[in-house]
Amino acid sequence: MVKGSEIRDLSDDELERRLGETREELFNLRFQHATGQLDNYQRLRQLRRDVARIRTIARERELTLHGEASEKGASRG
Repeated sequence: MVKGSEIRDLSDDELERRLGETREELFNLRFQHATGQLDNYQRLRQLRRDVARIRTIARERELTLHGEASEKGASRG
């Protein structure tokens, strides 16, 4: 399980890479679950939460950048 503070320290490129890796692992575990080969069901839950955590932090960054741009445009008024 990845902590939010660890994710926040990553750059945007590293965040995208981590999201891709996590989604790929989640896909593989879902496939194992469907074929009855999955041993650790808890890992599915952890990965789903990691994906949500990563996407949330990415969205926070996006909104922060958008908000700063909007404030700069509004102050010119």
